[in-house]
Amino acid sequence: MKFGFISSFGTIDQHIALARESEEHGWDGFFTWDAISLDGEWAMPVYDPFAVLAAAATVTERITLGAMVFAVPRHRPWELAQRALTVDRLSGGRLVLPVGVGVADDRGFTSAPGQAKGLKERAALLDETLAWVEQSWSGEGFEFHGEHIDTGPFRFPEQPVNGRIPVWPVGVWDAERPPAKNLRRTLRWDGIVPQLRGTADDLTTEDITGLVDWLTAHRSDETEGNGTDSARGDRPFEVILQGKLSPDPAEAAEQARVMADAGVTWWIDSWWDPATVTPELLLEKVRQGPPNLSN
Repeated sequence: MKFGFISSFGTIDQHIALARESEEHGWDGFFTWDAISLDGEWAMPVYDPFAVLAAAATVTERITLGAMVFAVPRHRPWELAQRALTVDRLSGGRLVLPVGVGVADDRGFTSAPGQAKGLKERAALLDETLAWVEQSWSGEGFEFHGEHIDTGPFRFPEQPVNGRIPVWPVGVWDAERPPAKNLRRTLRWDGIVPQLRGTADDLTTEDITGLVDWLTAHRSDETEGNGTDSARGDRPFEVILQGKLSPDPAEAAEQARVMADAGVTWWIDSWWDPATVTPELLLEKVRQGPPNLSN
């Protein structure tokens, strides 16, 4: 299992300092987040995630970089592709793309004319944007003609460092009624950031076991056929869990161990309560380091 940390609050300088500290204290990944303008308790400065990650790339050498999660439907595909390629190249191929439809109350959706607002439309735009970005990694010229995206010739002559950038879509889990279309999207890519349908509750080991069993049973369906599905090949498939590690090292190790046994491959330490979490608390958590599972 690998361990990442989300820099959820702070000034731009504090975010970059936390990236450096994350690498120094043994974490495997540093993540920011993607929004434009929020209200209420979330009315705070929010920074361009690709700019944050570009700066983080210059103060780190080893750790994976990403955002939890990129609100893909809000980004123009060609700009998303260029920004991702820039950070990928600057970091030496350390970028990953956790992706979702974005939060509906972001003014980047609600206050901007022409933005997709409905969940169904944003989901369709997510799929087309990812398909567009993937074509940009070929190094060849291409056109794209979809329901929501229709572009003439583009060519990005420089490919990502590793030929492509791992994509981890958000996937909704419901043990009683697994949303097959949503889950199959994740199987076409490189991993899943799971969340429970209709709630922000943490996933249990039983939830993860059920989800992994479903994904395993249906993975062969998605690796046979065409396009992205057949191109997945033997690439690893990541299961990325957000959670809060205990401050007690032994308890934190046990938390991670049981989730690893259930099928989780990345634990992303996530502290999101704006009423209680401060940049100073995040720095304290990072300096504790990830759990040691070898003991």
